[in-house]
Amino acid sequence: MTGVAVIGIDHRHAYGMLGGMLDAGAHGIGWWTEGSPKTLDGFTKRFPDLPRVADRRALLDDPNVHMVLISAIPGDRADLAIEAMRAGKDVMVDKPGCISQEQLDRIIRTQEETGRIWSVDFSEHFEVPAVAKAAELIAHGQIGKVVQTVGLGPHRMNAPMRDPWFFDKSRYGGILTDIGSHQIDQFLFFTGSETAEIVHAGIANHNNPDHPDFDDFGEIVLRSPKGHGYIRLDWYTPDALPNWGDGRLTILGTEGYIELRKYVDVAGRDGTDHLFLVNRTRCEYIDCKDVPITYFQTLMNDIQDRSETTMKQSHAFEVTRLALRAQQKASG
Repeated sequence: MTGVAVIGIDHRHAYGMLGGMLDAGAHGIGWWTEGSPKTLDGFTKRFPDLPRVADRRALLDDPNVHMVLISAIPGDRADLAIEAMRAGKDVMVDKPGCISQEQLDRIIRTQEETGRIWSVDFSEHFEVPAVAKAAELIAHGQIGKVVQTVGLGPHRMNAPMRDPWFFDKSRYGGILTDIGSHQIDQFLFFTGSETAEIVHAGIANHNNPDHPDFDDFGEIVLRSPKGHGYIRLDWYTPDALPNWGDGRLTILGTEGYIELRKYVDVAGRDGTDHLFLVNRTRCEYIDCKDVPITYFQTLMNDIQDRSETTMKQSHAFEVTRLALRAQQKASG
């Protein structure tokens, strides 16, 4: 049985990362975090039986721990992942996996030297049943060849719930580094591209004068030999929306298109995971909420088999590199 430990719970994605691994059959060993982040109460409520340790080395030195899950402050994730890989552990890290090219270079060197898995949980892909259904439909030729993706990543600010690091670019990395990595991952995945050119990248702060170092808007234009992509990101989700963000993905093919309304169908159907398919013979809605997601199970299999069926290691690196490049380009 795969033993997992958590190091760093500063982002609420830690809940889904650990919950997903436990649901897939992994065994929780323990967790460590620095101080008392605002996620602490939520984490302990969800995982009351998982013990907290005072020193993370206790987890890194434990031979029963095979994988370390990291959702620490983004600027700290690279060093924690490197420490874990050098301790012989595979790693699942929250996005962004790191916030600078120098950090990514060190991660790549360590992964190559140790042979450990460095997987980024792009949750807007791997934890969304509608994305899994879209991939299945495309694999069966329902929209022909994919030529473009349009990814929209709006988020709710919830400023009072945020720790100070959230507004400090030297610690969170910027909106393109962070949220942009989700959409870049999906562009590469659905177009079958190994890399891409950042044609345009822009950032702005339109609504947060009290936090001048914070990006509350961003956009990216991508191009590869296999397709085109547009990405829009923001922190403007209005209070009336019954969810944290109206995340959408439109996938254009040569014979049709798919639109995903991942988390909410505004003034429409209840729940999440709404998919709309239009092609030569079908114009229909598909409810995807019960479609199984496989990321956690296949990753656990990769840990046991030393394979990379979940996601090629090169893909995790390239998505991260492109997000960092976009942020750099936008910052001038």
